[in-house]
Amino acid sequence: METSAESTEMFWTKSVRHSAGNCQIFQFRVLLPILTLHLILRTNDFLNTEKLDKEMRRVFDICHGCRRCFNLCDSFPKLFDMIDESQNEDVESLSSDQFAPVVDACTLCDMCFMTKCPYVPPHDFDLDFPHLMLRYRTAQKKLGKLPSVPLQLAQIDRNSKIGVMFSKIVNWASSIKNKFFRKILEIVVGIDKRVQLPKYNSETFSNFFKKNKDKINSQTSNKDRKVVIYTTCFVNFNKKNTGVAALKVLKKNGVEVQEAYPGCCGMPFLEQADLPKVVEQAKKVSKDLLEWVDKGYKVITLTASCGLMLKFEWPLLLPKDDNIKRLSSNTMDIDEYVVDIANNE
Repeated sequence: METSAESTEMFWTKSVRHSAGNCQIFQFRVLLPILTLHLILRTNDFLNTEKLDKEMRRVFDICHGCRRCFNLCDSFPKLFDMIDESQNEDVESLSSDQFAPVVDACTLCDMCFMTKCPYVPPHDFDLDFPHLMLRYRTAQKKLGKLPSVPLQLAQIDRNSKIGVMFSKIVNWASSIKNKFFRKILEIVVGIDKRVQLPKYNSETFSNFFKKNKDKINSQTSNKDRKVVIYTTCFVNFNKKNTGVAALKVLKKNGVEVQEAYPGCCGMPFLEQADLPKVVEQAKKVSKDLLEWVDKGYKVITLTASCGLMLKFEWPLLLPKDDNIKRLSSNTMDIDEYVVDIANNE
């Protein structure tokens, strides 16, 4: 394991939204010190219980005093209510056992880090709320405190292939109207019976694309614009119409379009702190997508969390992998790409 000063900090470029003026996206160089994502597997300090508890309290105290993220995920209302209802209405009044619900509510979407928090690096407070939540989950995983069912649900490619194959039966059984089966699902798996679950496509978007890509009308081809749609598991298995709409919009704008789905980006595994599995998926998926990049194609993601993985999370986990960095710099969200067309053509 690397222990040099060079290995304890790294620079990486992250995009954040500037709230002034016309809300332009700008980039700055973020110094990520020793307690950053890519060092989870490299240092025991990262999972040191005492240091983790101290950092949780430091960050929670700052967030409680700021509250700009009150309307994002449920982590923040849970945190603020918990502190407000404590004996002295401060973080020091909290028991460490109370932290878990706050962590569990975090979806690791990075919205707080990228769009709201005024205290991210290079500010001296050096806040990175989502990766602190991931750090806590990694500590939970090491202690065997994470439930096993979500780890099985994270096997998206395996589960969804079954879901698509038996889509009519699965969609009927998982419907919120099917109170009997949803009650069983709640008892056995722990999924709240009130939650509206995604429906499975009757066919994958990949299959649709192969059969229909030449049937969709397009404008005169723009030789400078070539993209490969990284379908993402959600679109491929659950939301085919999003892929169809993206295909029509891109072709309408004269873009040459190809499609690829080598596998899930690993976000469900990241949420379960299964970092080796995320790395495995990153290497597998990037190998396929880079073949398109080498041919001059931009990679377009149709799901925001998948774009987040390719552009930011994979490079943090594999900071020395030049292929991952190259893929990151050639990946765009679908809305980013359409705006680029509007601005430049």
